Amino acid sequence: MSIVYTKITLKNGDDVGIVATGAVKDHKIRQTTVNAMVDTGASSLVINEATRNKLGLRILETRTGTLADGSKAEYNIAGPIEVNWKTRRTTCDAIVLPNADKILLGAIPLEAMDLMVHPKKEEVVGAHGDEEIYRV
Repeated sequence: MSIVYTKITLKNGDDVGIVATGAVKDHKIRQTTVNAMVDTGASSLVINEATRNKLGLRILETRTGTLADGSKAEYNIAGPIEVNWKTRRTTCDAIVLPNADKILLGAIPLEAMDLMVHPKKEEVVGAHGDEEIYRV
């Protein structure tokens, strides 16, 4: 299977919350649409410092992370960030790799939006169809 990319919109979660109160209008939400590499081996959303700055995300904490090559380092965790894929959305924190050249969409946000990589189509699809998002 080849590398799969999908278009997602990232929004500053704090901005989304303020808009929900009616204090500011939708157009004030800091957001960006990116072509993210889907990485089911990554646990979370991974962004670079430029994306964090563009969205105005807060640094929430620093954690030790392990990269695909096995190296470990301290990374900033930024958020909250709202991830939107078509009609689905979830809110999560993001690992900030300062010089990353790609945004990575990892397993946790994929699962939260009930998404999977379709092996034959090599694209992101709803895991349980287009309508069903939450299984209870």
